[in-house]
Amino acid sequence: MSVFVFPGQGSQFKGMGYYLYQSNEKVKKLFEEADDLLKFSLSKIMFEGDEEALKQTEVTQPAIFLHSIAELMVYESKNKIPLAVAGHSLGEFSSLVANKTISFEDGLILVSLRAKAMQKACDNSNGTMAAILGLEDKLVRETCQEFDGNVIAANFNCPGQVVISGEINAVKNICELFNSLGARRSLILPVSGAFHSSLMSEAKNELTEAINNISFNTPICPVYQNVDAAKTDNVQTIKKNLINQLTAPVLWTQTINNMINDGLTEFIEIGPGKVLQGLIRKINREVAVQGALG
Repeated sequence: MSVFVFPGQGSQFKGMGYYLYQSNEKVKKLFEEADDLLKFSLSKIMFEGDEEALKQTEVTQPAIFLHSIAELMVYESKNKIPLAVAGHSLGEFSSLVANKTISFEDGLILVSLRAKAMQKACDNSNGTMAAILGLEDKLVRETCQEFDGNVIAANFNCPGQVVISGEINAVKNICELFNSLGARRSLILPVSGAFHSSLMSEAKNELTEAINNISFNTPICPVYQNVDAAKTDNVQTIKKNLINQLTAPVLWTQTINNMINDGLTEFIEIGPGKVLQGLIRKINREVAVQGALG
């Protein structure tokens, strides 16, 4: 058995999910159920929408979630079950469906609400993100902590790749500092706001109420969550971490290392793209990594 890992925002692509929809009757019903729950045709945008349409946060997040759960459904039909699960940012919601903590329906509604709340928070703030390449994680984190401005080390993706998040001017200014410290590259990302920072506090408040109103079940296997990179199957801990995730860093490097230290060395990425496969290989080249559908 393997660890199931699920990607986050940025792994979308034009035509996503169409092959799954066409080739599997259960997946087709899943897409139709999603359209009914959301009260708009998400599937049509996924299959026919252009890249610009798919970049809209309120479309991107439910689209990636739906694609991931469709792949999960196909993979599970081969009698595959996980030893543990994890997801990168948005992907954490997919992971909690995979280990049966939440239902697909509740997951989709939460993801849709999360996307809308994050977009509203983006519109009401002046934030952005940047990728800092080629510096030690500790140096990036400490430089952000000591910097005079609202900026945080937000995504620890793999060694030498940390994404920072915060107010636009602070991010631009600290990028110049990182370049002077020897960064291979400091790249402002084409995102609409400062995800996983205090600028998402407004969205966190909205999501808290929604999370507290759905049923959480005892998981069939542990989840390693973004906030603390720790293994848990405690429902209250899972709920608390899911709420805090919006304003806290994504500890992906630490998550994968903790899994490996716990003896988990086989990873299956379930969802669109191959981003996590690449990151996991950069974290540890000795582990086995592949996609669910080849």
